[in-house]
Amino acid sequence: MASKFGLAGGIPERRVRPIWDAIDSRQFKNALKQSTTLLSKFPNSPYALALKALILERMGKPDEALTVCLNAKDLLYKNDSVLMDDLTLSTLQIVFQRLDHLDLATSCYEYACGKFPNNLELMTGLFNCYVREYSFVKQQQTAIKMYKLVGEERLLLWAICSIQLQVFCGNGGEKLLLLAEGLIKKHVASHSLHEPEALIVYISVLEQQAKYGDALEILSGKLGSLLMIEVDKLRIQGRLLARAGDYAAAASIFQKILELCPDDWECFLHYLGCLLEDDSNWSNGVLKDPIHPPKFIDCKLSHLADEAFDSCMSNAVAFIQKLQADTSNNILRGPYLANLEVERRKHLYGKGDDDKIMEALMQYFFRFGHLACFTSDVEVFLEVLTHDKKTEFLEMLMKNSESNSAVPTKELGKSITLLKVQELVGKMYRLPKSELEGSAVQMAEMYCKNLPLSKDLDPQESMHGEELLSMVCNILVQLFWRTGDLGYFVEAIMVLEFGLSIRRFVWQYKILLLHLYSHMGALSLAYEWYKSLDVKNILMESVLHHILPQMLESPLWVDLNNLLKDYLKFMDDHFRESADLTFLAYRHRNYSKVIEFVQFKERLQHSNQYLVARVEAPILQLKKNADNVEEAECVLDSLKCGIHFLELSNEIGSKSLTFNEDLQSRPWWTPTSEKNYLLGPFEGISYCPRENSTKEREANLRRVIERKSLLPRMVYLSIQSASTLLKENIEVNGSVSDPKISSELKFLLERYAKLLGLSLSDAIEIVVGVSSGLKPSSAITPDLIDWLNFAVFLNAWNLSSHELAQPDGEGRRPVTWHIVDSLLEKYISEVVRSIDPIICAPWIDLPILVQLVTEPLAWHILVLQSCVRSSLPSGKKKKKGGQDLSNSPLTHAIRESIQSLYGTVENVMKWLREQIRRPEDENLETILSYVQKTGQNEGPGQVFKILETYISSVNDAELGERISEAVKSWSPADVARKIITGKCTVLSEFLKICESKFKSLKTLKQQISQV
Repeated sequence: MASKFGLAGGIPERRVRPIWDAIDSRQFKNALKQSTTLLSKFPNSPYALALKALILERMGKPDEALTVCLNAKDLLYKNDSVLMDDLTLSTLQIVFQRLDHLDLATSCYEYACGKFPNNLELMTGLFNCYVREYSFVKQQQTAIKMYKLVGEERLLLWAICSIQLQVFCGNGGEKLLLLAEGLIKKHVASHSLHEPEALIVYISVLEQQAKYGDALEILSGKLGSLLMIEVDKLRIQGRLLARAGDYAAAASIFQKILELCPDDWECFLHYLGCLLEDDSNWSNGVLKDPIHPPKFIDCKLSHLADEAFDSCMSNAVAFIQKLQADTSNNILRGPYLANLEVERRKHLYGKGDDDKIMEALMQYFFRFGHLACFTSDVEVFLEVLTHDKKTEFLEMLMKNSESNSAVPTKELGKSITLLKVQELVGKMYRLPKSELEGSAVQMAEMYCKNLPLSKDLDPQESMHGEELLSMVCNILVQLFWRTGDLGYFVEAIMVLEFGLSIRRFVWQYKILLLHLYSHMGALSLAYEWYKSLDVKNILMESVLHHILPQMLESPLWVDLNNLLKDYLKFMDDHFRESADLTFLAYRHRNYSKVIEFVQFKERLQHSNQYLVARVEAPILQLKKNADNVEEAECVLDSLKCGIHFLELSNEIGSKSLTFNEDLQSRPWWTPTSEKNYLLGPFEGISYCPRENSTKEREANLRRVIERKSLLPRMVYLSIQSASTLLKENIEVNGSVSDPKISSELKFLLERYAKLLGLSLSDAIEIVVGVSSGLKPSSAITPDLIDWLNFAVFLNAWNLSSHELAQPDGEGRRPVTWHIVDSLLEKYISEVVRSIDPIICAPWIDLPILVQLVTEPLAWHILVLQSCVRSSLPSGKKKKKGGQDLSNSPLTHAIRESIQSLYGTVENVMKWLREQIRRPEDENLETILSYVQKTGQNEGPGQVFKILETYISSVNDAELGERISEAVKSWSPADVARKIITGKCTVLSEFLKICESKFKSLKTLKQQISQV
């Protein structure tokens, strides 16, 4: 690196080069040694200090690196004779950026630019700093200064991009766009433009102001020749004409594009839209979500007269026929899908002919029915047909799919397509149970029969007919939901494990298994399959939703910690480094990417998943340390006593959230992480719609995150409230010395109650009513964990405020202690009783039990520990005149509360040990008995029987060595053992948590006896 710059700060290159070589080869100790030697010879060189700071930062010594950097910065400021070059400043910037002190790097460049106002290199460095800070106004000001200095086109475009960013991502308005337009016009008049990107930026500035005519004039003038690729130029021209409302000219342009690129489906939709004078695609109010694009294209057709509509349609049909005739490439789908789109538009206008749509669908099937994409291609067109017509179309498909194809893979593809269409229109799930089982058996047989087709494929290539096992799984899960028979559920797992034993790279099987194991309660297995997906980088944002919600409710804290840490590290690293991509786009004159990178970064910053992870990561640390009040206080201190999260909860209301999950990859039974059809009764629907109500999801998520973000502060205040309770500074009237704790906790309780949909007084009434049996349990069941957290914090507040009811009739127990104890005991024991002891049964209530123990019960233990700690004598003898607390009502309440929790946790531990100690052979036999049913021709096990029969008759020569060995390696007993181990791992981790709580309560019992 040094060789590129020669001298730096007056230091010869030969002295600097070995240090950079050592840094590049990661020999940091050697580099530090050489750097120290260099500093001894050049003690007043900021560059030598910057080099040393860089080495220290790479060695993991951030504090030392910052100190050295600040020394270098002081030298730059104080010594006017010091050479202030870009290499010194850029090295300092690297270190400051890595240490999260980018503002210090910016101040260095600002000082240097103030000292040398005409140095373009330093000003470029300052611009880079503002890019990293996303300071668009200062970017613009600096770029204009540089442009005025040298008049370069690229610097003008830096300024224009900075203005556009203010409009897109800031509060900039039309006046800024007028300024941008004026700057470009002035430059064009004096220098013209020389880069295609410059022309695109100019057009985009005009387009943002709806000056489509001006943009078209520029595009058709001399500057238009900058765009060398004709199709790109035509696309811009067509878009501008359509936005300007000149639909006839736009249609003509899009027609030219289609003649050059007949498979451009988006262009065909634009062409048809322009023919029909439909501005749906061009309306400025249309919000396009790149993550979840709409399946169905909105159309405006009512404004057209019948004759005009008929004329447009006949023109479109004639053009489509010409396209098909001119297209020699038979694999292009666009010209044939176009027929279907025309028929769909006719149907939407009210002139549709179902028979013509079905005929077009059949023609498309004959040509492309063997492709895996057929079903997704025609989904939108099937929607316009009535139920009866869909059934008729299916019958037509079945009749015409019987002819054997000369190519086995095509024949298999068409057979799979037929099954997928049945699934798509809902016919599959309307079948009687026996016929549905028969379909699953048919698919399994088809899969096994066609395995030899994949004999010569590479292991990482998709096998022919892979979709069949996913469809079998979907049917078996549907049967489980319909009948409640666990055998179907176990069979679905066996089928997917069979598929993965043959080819380990099928991500669809892994995701299905992940959700099946999660539902069953074998979350450690689900997590293993998630890890096998090898999700990295930005995929974490779109795929993590498959596992994160379940892990947040699990006792697998080590795995959860790793999951959150990896995700947050990627996101934070991306935010730190995304500016590098932005500046790189500036340097390479790719200005459209500048805006794209900034908008992408903003989308990620508003990610709902990122917000959840930021809140849950510290709460996890609090849970892990909730058995010891001193350790919990250390965690809370690191969180600034929860104040930061209070600020976050205040911001949530005004912050828009983005949803970047790939929901299409989720199974049918859980279309979003909040919805699981299997948790409810069979609804009798033909298929389960994929829900994607973003507004509703966003509103619910806001409430959840806000409640969660209040927790650290409320736990902290509860501990403080309890710690002042029994101290000798309590006044005679019972009020504590610091009323701020009580008032703030009350304020937060009011907020918490509001998030539950009630006022504080109404929430208190419900908690008291449920605990005493006067109100039904259903009043708090939907948000059980939140309600019990509320009860715990309510009790802690009442310790210092005494605003609620006084002790019970015997004068011994304050009512709020009894409320918390009774609620925890009641619901924990109910959940334990509700969990099905069968090893393969879905343990739906286990996550609730885990949350009850690790949240409200854990916070209550912290309150108890704080009370007991403050009541213990500080010395060997009690102070003279001190109160005897051993017989006070409060001490009795604390003692009984400890005993209640002690018994509750002991019962949970007893249940866990019973489950874990159950003989493996017994569990193994139970699982296999659900699928290994001899002599039965219906019910669970029919697909399993097909697979077992196939394995026993494998032909090695026909399948090939690799597939043959893989098929034989599948063992149902091994799968059953995996299930047992997976569930026992979860129980064992939960048992460790309970044992830790039990130990804390045992210690508390001993301590309270000393009071």
